[in-house]
Amino acid sequence: MQIAETMTLQIHQAGRALEYKIGNRSARLGVIGLGYVGLPLATEMARAGFHATGIDLDSRKVDSINAGFSHIPDVTSETLFPLVAAERLTATQSLAAVENLDALSVCVPTPLRKTKDPDLSYVIAAFEAIRNHLRPEQLIILESTTYPGTTRELVLPILERSGMEVGKDFFLAYSPERVDPGNKKYTTRNIPKVIGGMTRRCTELAALLYQNFVETIVPVASPETAEMVKLLENTFRSVNIALANEMALVCHKLGINIWDVIEAAKTKPFGFMPFYPGPGLGGHCIPVDPYYLTWKARMNGVEPRLIELAGHINSEMPAFTIRRVTDALNERQKSLKGSRVLAVGVTYKRDSNDLRESSALDVVRGLRVKGALVYYTDPYVPSLEIDGSRIESVKLAPKTVESMDCLVVLTDHSDFDYKMIADHSSLVVDTRNALKSFSGPHIVTL
Repeated sequence: MQIAETMTLQIHQAGRALEYKIGNRSARLGVIGLGYVGLPLATEMARAGFHATGIDLDSRKVDSINAGFSHIPDVTSETLFPLVAAERLTATQSLAAVENLDALSVCVPTPLRKTKDPDLSYVIAAFEAIRNHLRPEQLIILESTTYPGTTRELVLPILERSGMEVGKDFFLAYSPERVDPGNKKYTTRNIPKVIGGMTRRCTELAALLYQNFVETIVPVASPETAEMVKLLENTFRSVNIALANEMALVCHKLGINIWDVIEAAKTKPFGFMPFYPGPGLGGHCIPVDPYYLTWKARMNGVEPRLIELAGHINSEMPAFTIRRVTDALNERQKSLKGSRVLAVGVTYKRDSNDLRESSALDVVRGLRVKGALVYYTDPYVPSLEIDGSRIESVKLAPKTVESMDCLVVLTDHSDFDYKMIADHSSLVVDTRNALKSFSGPHIVTL
């Protein structure tokens, strides 16, 4: 009984120094990875009164941040500059900075290999570096999207090679990022934060930290639960978008406008949630996360047939979009080969400069392969590289629109003048229903 009481007391006392530092905001916080997730997180830490250190191997990002200039739209330079000037936020390329930090959030990429298997090389590299600089009373939180079991089976053994014990000497938790780039309503501060620690004390300390700059904290039973939460959220979206895409294919064959169908269906006040078709999936999450889940499921003897089918349907949409452009031109006695085609928007979502996994780029590549003369316009992407060629965004003006054989709306940015497009184009293939307020035989929907 005495031994048990002593162990309970030790657990209770673990992290007291860190708890005190978090309470008076003297804790020095850090973020590894200063992209769409990491920089907004570091900014909120600094705005809450903590000193935040951002770590990234990209010297351009580090130099830009230290000069007070943001490289992502969700954090304005007007927000960033005062924090840098007040020395509340600094950036560095040195992972040795970990030694001086009390808590560290890891927000590195987790892409897929060509085989659609998880690539955790960035996570492994980050935690190997952390282990080399780990010291007692540190809290480490992984935010990168990954499969259930990563924190316990991969990350924890790396850190334990330091000779320290989790929950006693250092603290480890998983908290999935839920950032929606370009969303003005839901940001890092007001999106509820799910947290699952390796031990109860790990969860407590991570929750105590994040509640200083996130409005709602959602503790869960384990890191595996937190890891699965993110995969469920994005697999849910992938499957429902696949349903919308398949319905679009069916409606096209039946001569029915899918957009009219969805608008009418969503008037039902229960049992229906609208999802919309498009030229394919984009972003780091929805096209990638379901494959993390299917990989883990197969490793455990489960065949996730629905999830894999949804991925297949969604991956076919760029090709379907190209066929729609081809057919629309053919109906006007024009061949796709040699036609001047303007891609309207190339980012994966509206009002963002994010090109990650953008299906619009797949459409552009496919049109070029088939011989079209493809141009693009996007206010968020001044230039891009397609198959080794650097191309520049053209100005969306009446003269430009009139010079094209076809426009294909791939991203429905708010900045685009859709009335001008409708008035001056000879043919538009609209994959986003952006021209729903306009009509005419020259406007073709997905």
